[in-house]
Amino acid sequence: MSNQPQKIAYLGLGIMGSAMTLNFRKAGFDVVGWNRTLARPGVEAVKEQGISVVDSVESAVSQADVVFSCLGDVPDVEQVLLGDVKKFARKNTIVVDMTTVGKAAAIHLNDGLKEAGIRFLDAPVTGGDVGAKQGTLTILVGGEKATFDQVLPMFEAIGKNIVYCGPAGSGQAMKLCNQVLCAINMIAVSETFSLADQMQIDKKLLLESLGSGAGASWALSNLGTRVANGDFKPGFTLEHMLKDLRLIDENVSDCNLPGVELARQLFEQAGHLGGELGFRQGTQAMFKAYSSANQAV
Repeated sequence: MSNQPQKIAYLGLGIMGSAMTLNFRKAGFDVVGWNRTLARPGVEAVKEQGISVVDSVESAVSQADVVFSCLGDVPDVEQVLLGDVKKFARKNTIVVDMTTVGKAAAIHLNDGLKEAGIRFLDAPVTGGDVGAKQGTLTILVGGEKATFDQVLPMFEAIGKNIVYCGPAGSGQAMKLCNQVLCAINMIAVSETFSLADQMQIDKKLLLESLGSGAGASWALSNLGTRVANGDFKPGFTLEHMLKDLRLIDENVSDCNLPGVELARQLFEQAGHLGGELGFRQGTQAMFKAYSSANQAV
């Protein structure tokens, strides 16, 4: 480990970023955090464990060996990484972006950072807030293989299934495929529970009965459990899922994905039915689109 990078800056201390930051500390890495807004639960959670949270990107990245980021949307990532990170990170620093931004944006980030002698990996994740907390994420990585090998011990601190997917943008391409599975699996879970309600089947009994059968899935076991408990708090928000589905359209032209289009419509409906939380509900809130339709009949 002596030749491996040890100092980490983590940019973006939301639900996912704060959990990963804590796992880096548990694994013994020297980590510092930054978040655009300091008054956030994730920032407080990190501070409570004695991790320094600084008030500028410059302070976070200027001494880091590896800069991880998990930010909002493509403009946010480009502003931070191609702005202050590119300006203040040392030459040969490795930047690992874990935001879902799509293949085209990842290639653009790679090319822009390379101009400053900074190496880049796109490394979006799947596994939700549970995987982030437990350190069991699947991490889908694109970029130079040698750079991936150097960062691998850090990935192993936050993930269980780390996959090298190919050159820059390949991790993002794989993540968009994953989001198709997630979106359509949520349709299956929502429709199953909608049918159960109409036939007066208890949701928790359904989970016990079908959770290990041929129709079992991560979505049923994890998000289905939340639906059964009436828990629509976010592990992954509707707004972020809708952003990811938008990225599919932006990255692939004339893509015939009718299941994705249906999921998009249902996520939109759920957001409008979400009251104060709205599009900040978890993706399991898709069920509300079904339950609302059933009540209207």
